[in-house]
Amino acid sequence: MRSTIPRKQFAQHWLKSEKVLDRIIKAANLSGDRVLEIGPGTGILTKRLLPAAEFVVAVEIDRDLCLKLAKQFGASDNFLLLQGDFLEMDLDAQLAGFRKFQNPNKVVANIPYNITGPILQKLLGTISVPAAKPFDSIVLLVQKEVAERLYAKPSSRAFGALSVRVQYLAECELICDVQAKDFFPPPKVASAVVRLRPRLIETPAVNPRHLENLVKLGFSSKRKMLRNNLKGAVDLDKLVQLLEELQINPQSRAEDLSVAEWVNLSNNIMSDV
Repeated sequence: MRSTIPRKQFAQHWLKSEKVLDRIIKAANLSGDRVLEIGPGTGILTKRLLPAAEFVVAVEIDRDLCLKLAKQFGASDNFLLLQGDFLEMDLDAQLAGFRKFQNPNKVVANIPYNITGPILQKLLGTISVPAAKPFDSIVLLVQKEVAERLYAKPSSRAFGALSVRVQYLAECELICDVQAKDFFPPPKVASAVVRLRPRLIETPAVNPRHLENLVKLGFSSKRKMLRNNLKGAVDLDKLVQLLEELQINPQSRAEDLSVAEWVNLSNNIMSDV
């Protein structure tokens, strides 16, 4: 078995700051919860989760790290380790034979930054197909640039299609910033801890797939005014008239619209078709 050396192919950067670990555990607000941990690595977060959770299901892709994790935590009756790629894994199927570990309700993880988008989509679903069994909360350590996009407000530089897609499905808040020196090895980017709280959609889109496509089209060129990005899908004159009726400046760009305004715009375009 090799020594514990981070592998670039898995984008491994292991958190070592006790202070940040404290913030993550506090944000998770565990009280007999059932936790999913993606990419436990050397187990530094796992060690904190096990005493506070009813159980921890850890998914690790690195076979060598799985051997170490099994040796360290294998005796814990509330720990289950699954070896494999989380993005390719059918978690429900994997847990079918482990009754007491089924249906985790919270996610707490330091995830690989290079697959943050796909992981978020698997955890939350999409605008058109939200997760069938949403988690109560998701606490993630991510790249700061991505974190800023997740909790960004309309008209800010960071607000984009990802902001709309995620905020349609969940509330997002910043927990803390994390410095490069808090990892081994230090990443070349800044990091942050965020908490997502999936929720019932207060004003759902009449046609979620239409909203999903409209957002994608609207943000296709952030420098252009929204009306120019959407003119291929909606008659320009009708669109300008509709924007005015919805009290949206016709010269607005995509990032100027709140999630509620995106939903309202999509619903009104559908009703006009």
